[in-house]
Amino acid sequence: MKLSNTLFVVPARGGSKGLPGKNIRDLCGKPLIAYSIDVARAFTDDDNICVSTDSAEIKGAVEKYGLKVPFLRPECLATDSASSNDVLVHAVRFYKDLGRDYKKICLLQPTSPLRSVNDVQGSLDLYSDDVDMVVSVVKSHAPAVLCADDENGFVQLIYNKNAEGRQQLKEMYEFNGAVYVINVESLLEKGMKNFSRKVKYVMSKEHSVDIDDIYDFKLVESMMKEIQSIK
Repeated sequence: MKLSNTLFVVPARGGSKGLPGKNIRDLCGKPLIAYSIDVARAFTDDDNICVSTDSAEIKGAVEKYGLKVPFLRPECLATDSASSNDVLVHAVRFYKDLGRDYKKICLLQPTSPLRSVNDVQGSLDLYSDDVDMVVSVVKSHAPAVLCADDENGFVQLIYNKNAEGRQQLKEMYEFNGAVYVINVESLLEKGMKNFSRKVKYVMSKEHSVDIDDIYDFKLVESMMKEIQSIK
């Protein structure tokens, strides 16, 4: 069943510094952003998918892929300092002005092309109206290796000081940036930085690669080619 009360937002700013033009860079035959659009289309109609961008070039590439882009972001949301919160509030208010009120947002960043439909479904299944957000995470190895200089200038482990192995450490997680399911009422009333009722959805390491630079891109490209060769 297609979701009608959920707005799927794919944010795509044009000014990427780590890898210029990455959001529409060709990845195994289609632009990077298309993978997030395809996942959103598994859940809803195109009318409920919003690519929020400040770039006419990205808008053109997305519409060439068959999805209408409803607006170009105002200049104040096209800067490095513009937050995801600001971008989402802008999208919600845009649709509210059209008479369309959504209960929740599913935020899919285009830099996570390996996230699967099952990952999004699992996140949606964990959502309820009494939480602020469901956020995707990946198990972290950082507690076993995180270190800093002590008062004498010698490097010391922070979490692994007394443990004999990483198996004894408390399991920790990292936000992987792949899926956020957000309560719209919470977003408008207090903003994401004040969310206290957050629930995690744990994703595999393989699905959690976030493309920030050319090395990440090449890794994902290699992984996708290997998957395609198996098929």
